[in-house]
Amino acid sequence: MTNQLIEQLKWRYAVKKFDNQKKISSQDWKALEESLILTPSSYGLQPWKFVVVQEPKVRKLLTPHSWNQTQVEDCSHFVVFAARTSVNDAYLDFYFDEISRIRGVAKESTAGYRKMIASDLQQGPRSKNIAEWAVRQSYIALGNLMTCAALLKIDTCPMEGISPPQYDEILGLNKTDYRTAVACAVGYRSSEDKYALAKKVRFEPEKLIQTI
Repeated sequence: MTNQLIEQLKWRYAVKKFDNQKKISSQDWKALEESLILTPSSYGLQPWKFVVVQEPKVRKLLTPHSWNQTQVEDCSHFVVFAARTSVNDAYLDFYFDEISRIRGVAKESTAGYRKMIASDLQQGPRSKNIAEWAVRQSYIALGNLMTCAALLKIDTCPMEGISPPQYDEILGLNKTDYRTAVACAVGYRSSEDKYALAKKVRFEPEKLIQTI
């Protein structure tokens, strides 16, 4: 398993050209959706929403606001990671209702935990930058998706070269408590993508890893 993990991480790269004729099977996509759902987050709050854009007309609208990158339209599945703009009382109510329902515990028993979260994200220093905090959380989900896809031999391309305000308008996120953070094209590489065979450029371990 360790060899398989390393080999697939070496196989993975940011695809520049997808094969628009190859689609991810429903079974594999369901597994990737589950990997997104199972992504860890601070306090378990999951301050994100994953918008899977499959409608060709909508993808075409997004392309000009994605530096005209062809991956938006050519990939099998296009995922927009949207981060919450706030962690308000209503959201905490929902979260702790879910804890009570799923774990079968009295909501009163979680009061201390809720107070701790509120003191940090609603009243503490981080409350002033909660949207930025949520964006950073969404990148955990992005990394998880890319790694899980690689293990299934499914290609990805993370995309920061996008215009979030335009994405928000096109996807209707500007009317919600979420805003675009980053996107990821998912599918299968084209045989014409010359970057598929390019050697990875990575620094030596001693440049990146420090053991104290």
